[in-house]
Amino acid sequence: MSSFLAESLARVKPSATMAVTDMARQLRAAGRDVIGLGAGEPDFDTPENIKQAAIDAIARGETKYTAVTGIDELKQAICDKFKRDNQLDYEPAQVFVAPGGKPVIYDAMMATLNPGDEVVIPAPYWVSYPDIVNLAGGTPVAVETRAENGFKLQPEELEAAITPKTKWFIFNSPSNPSGAAYSAEELKKLTDVLLKHPHVWILTDDMYEHLVYDNFVFATPAQVEPQLYERTLTMNGVSKAYCMTGWRIGYCAGPLELIKAMTKIQSQSTSNPTSISQWAALEALNGPQNFIAEHNTHFKRRRDLVVKMLNEADGIDCITPEGAFYVYPSCAGCIGKTAPDGTAIDGDEAFAKALLEAEGVAVVHGEAFGLSPFFRISYATSDENLKEACTRIQRFCASLK
Repeated sequence: MSSFLAESLARVKPSATMAVTDMARQLRAAGRDVIGLGAGEPDFDTPENIKQAAIDAIARGETKYTAVTGIDELKQAICDKFKRDNQLDYEPAQVFVAPGGKPVIYDAMMATLNPGDEVVIPAPYWVSYPDIVNLAGGTPVAVETRAENGFKLQPEELEAAITPKTKWFIFNSPSNPSGAAYSAEELKKLTDVLLKHPHVWILTDDMYEHLVYDNFVFATPAQVEPQLYERTLTMNGVSKAYCMTGWRIGYCAGPLELIKAMTKIQSQSTSNPTSISQWAALEALNGPQNFIAEHNTHFKRRRDLVVKMLNEADGIDCITPEGAFYVYPSCAGCIGKTAPDGTAIDGDEAFAKALLEAEGVAVVHGEAFGLSPFFRISYATSDENLKEACTRIQRFCASLK
């Protein structure tokens, strides 16, 4: 059978975050008491006004095909959002709506990469970035960041990674998995580097834009450096801030030629995003936004709880991130030890597996995100779950010899 499958499959791996979520689900089904901290989705329900907009759309018969890149009303709302929140001017023809953020990245890479083209990706990175690049025939170039810099790429590190073959720089702030968020001043140092390399395009993944804490002010590359506007694809979506992960709506805006090329890819793959989800997304962008701040109050409290309890665990060191709903603690102090069942903790994957087996806490190991020895915890769950999970992690770490 293997000879029948495409060779390109050998270049990609299944999503580690999905694998952890599935493993936790299977263990629960088998009767284990498992706390899953692997899923990257808010535990809050989609707001009622957004759900009602979808119901109303169904009642109106908005259940047919739409334009490949989305309905006009949503595209205009996206233009308004970029102007309102990011001071970026786009026309509806420059807007592209897809069935989730991942297809935006996939379509952009498929439309632009040739064999030998390099894509610079700071690590730790969202697990899908390098695999999408590989699937599109490009070469991902991971650049490791350092915890002492808050997992933020430094300008000299970006400069060193760029070569004549570099085609894209994929940038994510706030970051999945680290929660690191770049201030406008920090971002300007990176855009100054990019200005010197006009052959490099920027794909900025702003999916966690609204999930920031401690009075952090979000900024995006083309906003900080307008000279990069013509080679920047600014991407966002409704999944995280609007608690709409299952609705599958991502969007972006960029140069018209690129949008047309991406449209060609989407027209032959998924075709249009779900019509009903588009009308719900329209209400999300144009409707009340006050619930976001309320949700952020809960997320900040949970972040502070998790950081404090993890730093009380033997061998764990966790910095406080500025955004998203993840922490990315180091388990370096646990490496080289042995679990009570005799399992050798020889890396972060072994740590995560032993933790799941011993205490029923599911986390994602750092190797999946390109930077070890760390692991990712999503704190998008209840305070009770987080307290219990962190107590179990403390107990597990204390049991290592």
